Amino acid sequence: MGLMVFAIAICLTLWAQWKVKSSFQKWSNVSSKTSLTGREIARKILDQHGLTEVQIEPIRGFLTDHYDPTQKVVRLSNAVYENDSIAAISVAAHECGHAIQHQQNYGALVLRHRLIPVFQLTSGLAPWLLLAGIFFQITGLVLLGIIFFSIAVLFHLVTLPVEFNASSRAEQILLEQSLIDQDEKRGVREVLGSAAFTYVASALIALLELLRYILIFLLQRERE
Repeated sequence: MGLMVFAIAICLTLWAQWKVKSSFQKWSNVSSKTSLTGREIARKILDQHGLTEVQIEPIRGFLTDHYDPTQKVVRLSNAVYENDSIAAISVAAHECGHAIQHQQNYGALVLRHRLIPVFQLTSGLAPWLLLAGIFFQITGLVLLGIIFFSIAVLFHLVTLPVEFNASSRAEQILLEQSLIDQDEKRGVREVLGSAAFTYVASALIALLELLRYILIFLLQRERE
């Protein structure tokens, strides 16, 4: 069971990484008809939604783009910030989608933010509790590890509607503000869809891991 879960996790991770990189690179070579860069698109969307206080900053790295709700900053990677490609404006619009979620207190985003400190604590302790419980054959430690790991799984599951909603908002806004036309919509969907798949893959891997730990717990209980 353990080897199978590991193999599935590796395959899903590699597939998700390949999918997002290939779709981003493909649509990075297609300029948008507006010729607006990711930064310019982000500024237009934010201003249109009354988020003039939200700043836009460049950040190093590949697809390191994110919205920081604590600083109210949309950070765009180098490949997005000054690029006018379909890929660039798709990612920029997606991150603005998160800023709009924050502005509107979108339920799943609020829950995700509340889970972050709990997730950081439990995700760090869960592996050690599980390892100790399995090694020393202490069922109680395995159960505690499962409870802690379940919070990590919940975090991954809550992330899914947050990301899908941000992508949906991005596509809708780009169309409504005439920042893309119907022909460019396919590229936007492909870029955002492949990015969303990475979150789906992470959630599936976490669920499989949780199932494996639950089976280990049940087997230990049978031996007692």
